[in-house]
Amino acid sequence: MDIVRLILSILLPPVGVFLQVGLGLHFWLNILLTLCGYLPGIIHAVWIIARR
Repeated sequence: MDIVRLILSILLPPVGVFLQVGLGLHFWLNILLTLCGYLPGIIHAVWIIARR
C-alpha cells in the first residue's frame, strides 16, 4: 500500500497525505505547500509517508 501512496504523492501530493493521515493538519499544510509550489508539496507528502 505504501507504493500506491508514494505514486499518488508524486502525482497528487494532497491525496497521498490524505490516505496516510486523513483530514488533519498535515493534509492542509500539504495543500498550502502544493499551492505555493508543486515540488514542496511532493517533498512534504513523501516525508509524511516515509515517516510512518
